[in-house]
Amino acid sequence: MKARVIVTLKNGVLDPQGKAIEGALGGLDFDGINQVRQGKVFDLELQATDKVAAEKEVAQMCEKLLANTVIENYAIEIE
Repeated sequence: MKARVIVTLKNGVLDPQGKAIEGALGGLDFDGINQVRQGKVFDLELQATDKVAAEKEVAQMCEKLLANTVIENYAIEIE
């Protein structure tokens, strides 16, 4: 079973890397960019066979390591 975790900064949290990317895109003549927010993606291969149990386990991974839940949100996709 495969899982994908997408981690993004919560709204209101400053994103200096996103601002830098936004500026660089403008410098490369990409117009119309209003805002860039950067994040992280984790692709995991799991031995689990139960989708609900796998999602629960991945959520625990996010809470303990993959995401800083004070300033980040996460979304889990299970295949």
